[in-house]
Amino acid sequence: MSQADTARKPELRPPNGVWLAGVTARSLFLAILAVITARVAHPQIETLRSVFETPGDVIRVALGFAVCFWIIINIFRLPKDAGAYRTWAYLGLGLIPLGLLCAYVVW
Repeated sequence: MSQADTARKPELRPPNGVWLAGVTARSLFLAILAVITARVAHPQIETLRSVFETPGDVIRVALGFAVCFWIIINIFRLPKDAGAYRTWAYLGLGLIPLGLLCAYVVW
């Protein structure tokens, strides 16, 4: 066997329907996750200036901001292989309703 035979061949781009379903499901789930994280990381006292009164609120807001920032960056970084779009299309059917339910309960 030559090296060309053993090298992994790149997968072709998925069909447009699978690609659109995968991107939509992934983006919706990550957006819902960012909203839940922002809600949970919100300080207990309503004004942002009073965050520094308790150290727990400072840590919660800083960690929540970092997680939300990471999630939002990952919304714009699309997967590189065709299988990931197919996986997100299937997982989205269960994860999006679960995420919406969690957002409703947290709110």
